[in-house]
Amino acid sequence: MNAPDPVPLRLTEFSHGGGCGCKIAPGLLRDIIARAGPSILPKELLVGIETSDDAAVYRINDRQAIVATTDFFMPIVDDPYDFGAIAATNAISDVYAMGGTPLFALALVGMPVARLPVDTIRRVLEGGEAVCAKAGIPIAGGHTIDSVEPIYGLVAIGLVDPANLKRNAGARPGDRLVLGKPLGVGIYSAALRKGTLNADGYAAMLASTTKLNTPGVALGAMPGVHALTDVTGFGLAGHLIEICRASGAGAVVDFARVPLLPGVADLARAGFLTGASGRNWAGYGTEVAIDAPDAGLVRTLVTDPQTSGGLLVACAPDDVGAVLDVFAREGFDRAAVVGGIVAGAPRVVVR
Repeated sequence: MNAPDPVPLRLTEFSHGGGCGCKIAPGLLRDIIARAGPSILPKELLVGIETSDDAAVYRINDRQAIVATTDFFMPIVDDPYDFGAIAATNAISDVYAMGGTPLFALALVGMPVARLPVDTIRRVLEGGEAVCAKAGIPIAGGHTIDSVEPIYGLVAIGLVDPANLKRNAGARPGDRLVLGKPLGVGIYSAALRKGTLNADGYAAMLASTTKLNTPGVALGAMPGVHALTDVTGFGLAGHLIEICRASGAGAVVDFARVPLLPGVADLARAGFLTGASGRNWAGYGTEVAIDAPDAGLVRTLVTDPQTSGGLLVACAPDDVGAVLDVFAREGFDRAAVVGGIVAGAPRVVVR
């Protein structure tokens, strides 16, 4: 009798959560940061932790500033190469979200070396290397540890002209909001873990999460772009409320205009969602009002954690066409105007 074929290794079975859904809940994170002691704040530090922005920025001279960020997480997919590619894309995105251009990266690798084959670990790194090559940057070093769960990510270093630096602060009443990628990655990942995501869904998930947010460079150079961030683990509502807090303004989202990954609404109605969605709502739900039909579904979708999600842009109304043109030139055909900034207290209303 022939021996049975070995059961395929599933990376997601090695971790308690995956992708940006691993983030500490937003309310707890704010509490942790609020209790941190005072730190050195040199005048050259243009962006620190004060507004929960995407990266730190340190001025070198009048025309150059260093953009520094790091991001890593546990597997969101089972294929090791895809896991590495998604994690690398997600990390580099924070440089683009500041209007910067990536320069190089350092790899952060934690693997259960006694449980994962060397070839599997090598494939994770190859996925990250391929994305860095696509971004035109080297992986110039890094650090590895033997860990209980698989972890992979990057330290990403970039460069920006301080005049082109974009933050999650600075949005103005009257600005329009443009979202660069469709929502639904967390819901897709929940369906994948339960063996329900079909091949088309997986392809759509991979295409979205491995698409570098390159429009950030051109958007940074546009005076009419007043605020910029990327939508990741806290979902659309969470990262928009960060813009509102940092800008001292409110926002209204027209949910009917929000792009979604194919079939994601049906998956959400069937109960496929991550634990991070509920943690997100608990962390900022008092600052978000859902005033839309099918409010439960809408809440699930706007709190859904996005791994390697799209850029979120607050721009002057006259610049909306130019912003959408930037996205279109870079191949982001689902970019859409999803709402606007309004005067008032920091609060998001989803209609």
